[in-house]
Amino acid sequence: MPENHDEDPIQAEPTSAEDTVHQKLVDATSPGYEAEFSPEEAERAGAFPEDALSEEDARESSVDLPGAATPANGEDGKGRRP
Repeated sequence: MPENHDEDPIQAEPTSAEDTVHQKLVDATSPGYEAEFSPEEAERAGAFPEDALSEEDARESSVDLPGAATPANGEDGKGRRP
């Protein structure tokens, strides 16, 4: 069977998973481009689940601190005045 010489040699070369992730990360720096990652690629890229406090949870936790500052506008953080 004859070889297909019309095939793009750059596309024909296998790439490693690390090369693929690296290229997707480079692509993701282009404004407006949305790079898609598989769960495995995301893990290789260093993604992690978001487990930070929400803004509301952080605000509510500050009342537990001794001497916690109140908002400058005098509101209680929920849009109400004390």
